[in-house]
Amino acid sequence: MLLQERTIPIAAPVVGDDEVEAVITVLRSGRLVQGEVVERFERRFAEIVGVPHAVAVSSGTAALHIALLAHGIGRGDEVITTPFSFAATANSILYTGARPVFVDINPLDFNIDVRLIEARITPHTRALLPVHLYGQPADMCTISDIARRHDLMIVEDAAQAHGAAIHGRNVGTFGTACFSFYATKNVVTGEGGVVTTEDASLAERLRMLRGHGTRVRYEHEILGFNYRMTDLQAAIGVVQLERLQELTERRIANAEYLNARLSNVVTPRALAGRRHVYHQYTIRIRSGRDDAARALADDGIASGVHYPRPIYRQPLYRNLGFGDLLPVAEQASREVLSLPVHPALSISDLERIVASVSRLPS
Repeated sequence: MLLQERTIPIAAPVVGDDEVEAVITVLRSGRLVQGEVVERFERRFAEIVGVPHAVAVSSGTAALHIALLAHGIGRGDEVITTPFSFAATANSILYTGARPVFVDINPLDFNIDVRLIEARITPHTRALLPVHLYGQPADMCTISDIARRHDLMIVEDAAQAHGAAIHGRNVGTFGTACFSFYATKNVVTGEGGVVTTEDASLAERLRMLRGHGTRVRYEHEILGFNYRMTDLQAAIGVVQLERLQELTERRIANAEYLNARLSNVVTPRALAGRRHVYHQYTIRIRSGRDDAARALADDGIASGVHYPRPIYRQPLYRNLGFGDLLPVAEQASREVLSLPVHPALSISDLERIVASVSRLPS
């Protein structure tokens, strides 16, 4: 690596003067907690997704937690999900007292393998919790059919999939859906999340759950939480939402640039009918993945492993008695490596990434 070349980061939030001014405006208003700016953010996000209701919360994890609670998921219930995701996906199920049931993934898109779901349904199954991993939608058409046949609820983990779609239908419209606005996501507020729904009564329950179980101040009807988003976070988000389309197109263009030039590794592809928004650009390296990551680092190219082990292999889950061994998830955890694809990349950055990856052994 030449000394004058900077390291290209795996993620780089695009935050400009408009976001700064929006935060300053909130600070000067004296209204910092959940208020009018949060409501504005919720309205705009609901409009973009194409649903009547969006309920903003403090994180994507909080969104998953209260989405499950709002559907009445609790002790004795089972929720089918993927083992190949950030731990918050399954942890949110544990928070409710329910038990996650893991189904292996499809090697083509790293999402839950819909062909295997029905074999895991039991009388205790209450919901399906698919993840749109890396920004590629799961097979929601098939998942929706399964849910209808078995009278199951759907909670979409869309934390990485802002603006993704399948056959022209946005993720976040197939069931109750949860998005994250963590600092590396396609829309950022620093921390934050939102739940989308078409059900007005469910939206009301979600609002109560995020705010100590109240509809009227100091009148607590149910056990709720302090999961509110602040106006400071929402102010950043309002600006970010107006740039979502532009920033997403940049991600897609960057991914297409890399796909056209990388031949010695397995590159990600959008499956037919799906709009992949490339929260991560994740290649597969059949052997020597960790050596490859070190070689890229020597060239000033940051990378990441998302994720180094299936969730059921985490110590928490082993201690809880989970003994799953799902072969496709196991293999993926050994082979995946995410490269920079974020909108801040220049052509020069992309050229450096291609040159470095092309030097890796095939």
